[in-house]
Amino acid sequence: MGSALDTLCGQSYGAKQYDMLGTHAQRAIFVLMLSSVPLAFVLAFTGQILTALGQNPEISYGAGTYARLLIPGLFAYGLLQCLTKLLQAQNIVHPLVVCSGVTLIFHIVLCWFLVQNSGLGYRGAALATSVSYWFNVILLALYVKFSEAGRRSWHGWSRAVLKDVNLFLSLAIPSTFMTCSAWSTGHSRWWFSLQVFFQIQNWKLQFYPSGKKTGLEALSCTKLLRIFNKQTIFNRFNSVVI
Repeated sequence: MGSALDTLCGQSYGAKQYDMLGTHAQRAIFVLMLSSVPLAFVLAFTGQILTALGQNPEISYGAGTYARLLIPGLFAYGLLQCLTKLLQAQNIVHPLVVCSGVTLIFHIVLCWFLVQNSGLGYRGAALATSVSYWFNVILLALYVKFSEAGRRSWHGWSRAVLKDVNLFLSLAIPSTFMTCSAWSTGHSRWWFSLQVFFQIQNWKLQFYPSGKKTGLEALSCTKLLRIFNKQTIFNRFNSVVI
């Protein structure tokens, strides 16, 4: 939905209406934060949803725990998109690269500590993701607040964000479907998931010539798990999945 700012902020910057840049960004923040609330509920009840769909209760619990720890990062990601679009519209790129690089280093160190040293395992990976998103948001917010370009476009919160919300949605909703379409065709992620779904026989999949069965619960869980905790989750649930 934040992609609507590409059009709105681009038009305002081209017309030298710099004060409107901040207004558009604030309106996007308002809409994205509201939109994140129902998504947060889905993440909060991921474990119960997977269990209701017939997944293994133990793995559903692990996936639900991981998803709940991603909820803070969900809101941070929305803010991050708005701040990024605000700066991109003004051709400000180098600060974005620097902030992303610093966040990457921070994330690697934090993942190593939380996953390997703290004993949190896959929970540490989810927690590190949320913290890193907020860390990146803070870096960009500080830049917007103290830089000349930021002060030019951001003049504090305004009630004007509550106006013309329909205009923002008229661009945000189609851009959301366009992004989803790009994901389903360009990356084949959704299409692959549908293929897997329709090949299910009694919620089981035949993966090995030897006849071993790998349950759908493995796929459901790994869709939620990121790269830093794959080995941990497979070691933990190996006896259940295979």
